[in-house]
Amino acid sequence: MRQTSVNYARVLAELSVPADDLRNAAAMLKGTPALKQMLENPLIPREQKEKVIDRVFPESVRNFLKVACLHERTGQIEEIFECYEEYLRRQDGILRAELTCVTPPSEEQLQGMKKYLCRRYRKNDVTFDIREDASLLGGFILKAGDFEYDYSLDGRLKRLQHKLTRR
Repeated sequence: MRQTSVNYARVLAELSVPADDLRNAAAMLKGTPALKQMLENPLIPREQKEKVIDRVFPESVRNFLKVACLHERTGQIEEIFECYEEYLRRQDGILRAELTCVTPPSEEQLQGMKKYLCRRYRKNDVTFDIREDASLLGGFILKAGDFEYDYSLDGRLKRLQHKLTRR
């Protein structure tokens, strides 16, 4: 399934579908569950779905949504949009990183992490998804590319416990 979503995302990029139009379409589908359910329902005729698509969505996205309905891929639309965003980031040399921490980092700390990740992965920029998690006790966990940096107190305690019990 994932490869199909990647293929659809590449086609969207090759067709130069504006990213803002796709983001708006994704927001409409996410914010209106009834609309999403209607497009995913195989019992509703394709012609009826196409009329709704023509009335609701921007013109640049309509053909894609109609093709997705035709090939019964409407259940994958959110995943396709995520793959599209990832494809655009890769084209622009932007790395996506996930930062889990007890308290949000300062701007200076973020810039230091960004500089390190740009150098390590040879990217132009980094976008962070920041999540707060009090169970870490302190420190942070940074996931980027194929690597995870666990500098949390919880992680350190687990590593210490592992070392002590191995001896």
